[in-house]
Amino acid sequence: MVDAVNLPGVWAPFGAFSMAVIQGDGQVVHLKGQVSLDREGRVVGPNDMRLQVRKVLENIRNVLAAMGGQMTDVISLVHYATDIEAFMAAGDIRSEFFAAPYPVTTTVQVERLYRPELTVEITAIAEIPRSRFRRPGPATDAHHGSS
Repeated sequence: MVDAVNLPGVWAPFGAFSMAVIQGDGQVVHLKGQVSLDREGRVVGPNDMRLQVRKVLENIRNVLAAMGGQMTDVISLVHYATDIEAFMAAGDIRSEFFAAPYPVTTTVQVERLYRPELTVEITAIAEIPRSRFRRPGPATDAHHGSS
């Protein structure tokens, strides 16, 4: 069973996707690709890689926190960047959110993301220990549910 989760405090999905997916009895959490959007869906730091990397990682942290997770629970990341050099230059920002042992990562350069002012999208997989995990309450979004 997989439960789709959409959470308050993070921008609402606007298409056929969920903010996160909880696999099994709730330890493994798959987050959808996060972009630099605030709660109202506005782009934070248009065309600014450094500002966007920070906001994306804040969004990941907020989604995990809503389920009792922490950034140390992240086991895998996939980065999609429109400028790989600018993304790599933001490594100091990433180091503010992660400590050893670091999650496995894949980084690819893409031509563009779904909005031209977005420069980075990051997906994450986390394993939240059962002792901390809490299943979020029902979302108000129509995309919530099991599949």
